Amino acid sequence: MQDIYKVLKDLNIDYIKHEHPPVYTCEEADKYYKDIKGGKSKNLFIRNKKGDKHYLVIVESSKMIDLKGLANQLGENKLSFASERRLMEYLGIKSGAVSPFGLINDKQKVVEVIIDNNLMKCDRLHYHPNINTATLEISTEDFKKFLVWTGNSVSFFEI
Repeated sequence: MQDIYKVLKDLNIDYIKHEHPPVYTCEEADKYYKDIKGGKSKNLFIRNKKGDKHYLVIVESSKMIDLKGLANQLGENKLSFASERRLMEYLGIKSGAVSPFGLINDKQKVVEVIIDNNLMKCDRLHYHPNINTATLEISTEDFKKFLVWTGNSVSFFEI
């Protein structure tokens, strides 16, 4: 597995690291994010019914996700949350630490990234560095640079 801090350094991406106790939900994270400016997200690792397609869905933390509606947008019959095993296999991370930074471990570039357009209107964004005891704050422009570097398919939707 690659080190996210090395990747960010190699890409010349600046970040601010915020350490905190382990958080598993957006509600828990909000306790520690009150004074951090920028877009706060919810990151979901989901799969299609056949299990042959995997998606990392990134939306504003306050949004509720309609998996049926999202399935229609993606041209899928049904979507469900991927298992802990699949999360580890594809992104090299555990539940509670789901983050686009896990894409550094997707060697086959099979995970498709779906991003809510509204989130990209923020100047700064926050993501776990593949563990849930810290959050990295980066500029949206640097996040876009990181996404290009990953080589994964990225789509923007109104979610």
